[in-house]
Amino acid sequence: MDSSWLKPISEAKYLATDNAYRYRAILRYFYMQHERMRQYLFPEEVFAFLKEHEEFQNYTEDDLQQDLDQLVKWKNLIARQETVNIRTIEEFKKKRFRYQCSPYTVEIERMIRTLEKLGDSFGGSLEKTRFDRLYSSLVRIENIIQNDFQEKREEINQNWEETFDYFKKIIQNSADYIAYLNSENTEERMMSEAFLVYKEKFTTYLRDFIVALQKTSLKIEKLLEDIAEDDVHKLVAIVADYQMTIPRLEEMEVTKEQLEEDLFEKWRGLKEWFLGREGRESELYFLQHQTNEAIRRMTRVVQRLGERHHNFRSRKKDFLHLAKWFSELPSLVDAHRLSSVVFGCFHTKHLITENDATENFYRDIWEEEPTEWTVKPRVRHYREKKKPEAIETHEKEKQEMKEKFLLEKKREKEELENLIQDNKIVLRELPVIEPHIRKTLLSWIAKSMTKQDGVVKTENGWKVKILQKDSSSIQLKASDGTLTMPNYELYVLEKGEM
Repeated sequence: MDSSWLKPISEAKYLATDNAYRYRAILRYFYMQHERMRQYLFPEEVFAFLKEHEEFQNYTEDDLQQDLDQLVKWKNLIARQETVNIRTIEEFKKKRFRYQCSPYTVEIERMIRTLEKLGDSFGGSLEKTRFDRLYSSLVRIENIIQNDFQEKREEINQNWEETFDYFKKIIQNSADYIAYLNSENTEERMMSEAFLVYKEKFTTYLRDFIVALQKTSLKIEKLLEDIAEDDVHKLVAIVADYQMTIPRLEEMEVTKEQLEEDLFEKWRGLKEWFLGREGRESELYFLQHQTNEAIRRMTRVVQRLGERHHNFRSRKKDFLHLAKWFSELPSLVDAHRLSSVVFGCFHTKHLITENDATENFYRDIWEEEPTEWTVKPRVRHYREKKKPEAIETHEKEKQEMKEKFLLEKKREKEELENLIQDNKIVLRELPVIEPHIRKTLLSWIAKSMTKQDGVVKTENGWKVKILQKDSSSIQLKASDGTLTMPNYELYVLEKGEM
């Protein structure tokens, strides 16, 4: 662990202490001037700025000097004595200072400005073009490798920096936007009917991102798989050499070997983000899953809102309007007529019965046997009553299935034991096997890929270690066909019982 991780950061004390509002105002002014390329400021400039605000009406120059001294002590400011235009010894003794914002303070204030713009919600975005830019940058890296690193070192370094700058923005922005979609505030806003206005924009935005991501990510994955690690090490060495030659006043805290290791770890992180590691799903997969889940969640929310709007729609105004009509009618006969129009049967219900029992075209309907038609209530809570039935245990069938299963497993175990030679199964040397044996062997190999040591516990109680001997391919023959696969060997370490 780096010892610098454990040191307290005195530069951050001004954010949460007594008179924090005074320190923050002073350092914010220094930061604003720093962004305008004004590095050194006199105390009177700072004092004039503070006096423009109502909170500092009772603030004195002595208070400012005290605050400046404290900020120097906390390493937020760097004091520099002004020796220009000194006319007397007394003026020199007063030690008139100019102050500069320290690098830590600049970055802290820059972070605070970002947080202020962010507010209480996550920012971020899902920009599909960033993946295109990352792919183009990786293509340039591949071309550099194919051209045997003939480009200038500064161009190689620039391309390396651009690649990881794109990658960093992809990670940060996508993570922030997914967090924004999953935040409590967003969930609450989704449950309001006002969300229906933005639903289409959200879903279109997310679907376009998914389509572009799937299209570009496949190219990136293929490219990362094709670039050899040895070539990456050569590239990293060139980048490290160039970065070590950049002149700095302070000494480099890392050696060239450490820098190369850090750079290679960055490449490995990029590769694992797209391809996964040791059988685990990649971060790209989780990004796609989270985005699809957000679309599904929005769809469900819109559906629930529609159902709620439909179920709780009030007919009060309709009935009040009808009541006004009835109250204005001159006679009861007119009221009956209006009632028949409003509440009468408007539509004919068509009942579909079974097919005709006869093919006689001229047979009258009255000569046919009547058909019974059960009408069920069309209400939500209606459930059809059922007669209680006797419980069947099916114990006999269960026992027969169990015996059949155990017999099959026993037969399979015997067949597998026949394949073992010198406590191992060499797939290259196997004769023609049955499909179920092939399926079992492949399942063992699949399980071993998730294990670091390649050792798995099988269904029949064996402990098996799977190794890939080399990069060649073999033919695994079975009665239903031939499978081309890597050259694996299975070593039986223990034989237990099921």
